[in-house]
Amino acid sequence: MRVNTAKQKLLEGKAAFGYSLGLGSPLVAEALSRTGIDFLQIDNQHGSYGPESTLAALIAMEGGSATPIARVARNDYTLIGRLLDEGMLGIVVPMVHTVEDAKAAAAACRFPPVGTRSWGWAHASIYGADYPDWINDQIFLAVQIESVQAVENAEAIMAVPGVDGCWVGPADLALSMGIHPRDAANHEGHQRALERVIQACRNTGKIPGFAAAGPEDAVRRAQQGFRYVTSGSDVGFLLSGARAGLKTLGLA
Repeated sequence: MRVNTAKQKLLEGKAAFGYSLGLGSPLVAEALSRTGIDFLQIDNQHGSYGPESTLAALIAMEGGSATPIARVARNDYTLIGRLLDEGMLGIVVPMVHTVEDAKAAAAACRFPPVGTRSWGWAHASIYGADYPDWINDQIFLAVQIESVQAVENAEAIMAVPGVDGCWVGPADLALSMGIHPRDAANHEGHQRALERVIQACRNTGKIPGFAAAGPEDAVRRAQQGFRYVTSGSDVGFLLSGARAGLKTLGLA
């Protein structure tokens, strides 16, 4: 049995911090999986990952401690199933606006009688013959709340059985409110929307999550009440390190 250690922390009421992976590099996934971060979120929506590089990243992560989680490209039964079949222990589903959207995502993530996931798997066989006995409990499903409609429906969405929590996309939420993403952090309406999502999770016993801009913002968001928190990205760390180097070198 493979214990989803990130989910375990979340169920204990603690924050779990992760890094988003978008570069499509298994070597980066391998390196970051050994840093002690709680989870790595492989981005199949906006990142450069495809089926082959996603599998390669999963294989590369096997020697590390980070829980493998993937953001699927869209709320699609087959795409979700393929990521689970390869061995993901968490799925993040973008653009979940309604209860019906949430129900579809939840059903796709778990085997019957709880859900409608098709029986069969590929690389997930590395977890052992007992994989189907525990995966329904260990999988973590976060739906993305990233629109005005989703905020309005947040409590009903969070109440859907099989939805473990959410992951707020602050930029798309801002855009749906007519706010430029750069201005969201200082916009009162955007902050009220975030508070409403946190309260919806409290009312339903679910886990609120947030896409933080970096480690400092992640700490602030955890203090605000978010618990599933991405805390930076591979490309972000690469560029910030390069920019810091330029300053040291006197080139910037």
